[in-house]
Amino acid sequence: MDLQIGDFYRDAAAALLSLYQAFPRKVALYVDDLIGPEEPDEFGLPSKRHQSCLAAMIWLAEEGYLRYESTLQFLAIDQAVLTEKGFLRLSSAAADAIVDPTLPPSIRRARSSVANRLREALASGDGEALAIAADALFRAGASRS
Repeated sequence: MDLQIGDFYRDAAAALLSLYQAFPRKVALYVDDLIGPEEPDEFGLPSKRHQSCLAAMIWLAEEGYLRYESTLQFLAIDQAVLTEKGFLRLSSAAADAIVDPTLPPSIRRARSSVANRLREALASGDGEALAIAADALFRAGASRS
């Protein structure tokens, strides 16, 4: 089983949701804020888990979901913000969203968003729900991006 993919989905979702909450401000995204503190290895280097989280954020930037100005050593990416692509993907309605039609339109829109789907999957700790939500995010508009 590819356990690192589950970690990637958690890291990517946490990073993107942090930026979505701060949008349109630029912020520093610290690895420890996303995954919790990790002890360095016996040589003082960041753990593999820590390195993977930082790599996930850099991959998101390379794929056009966010941009940042620099890294802060191995600790964070600095001055990070969602790109238009990242913002639109997170704001869009999830394809399979089912929301109570009696709710006000603004609440229906928020609850049906991909961002909300990712947030709920992260909060539940359901790895399969998170994988499905992340896959939908990355596949959305794949032919348009």
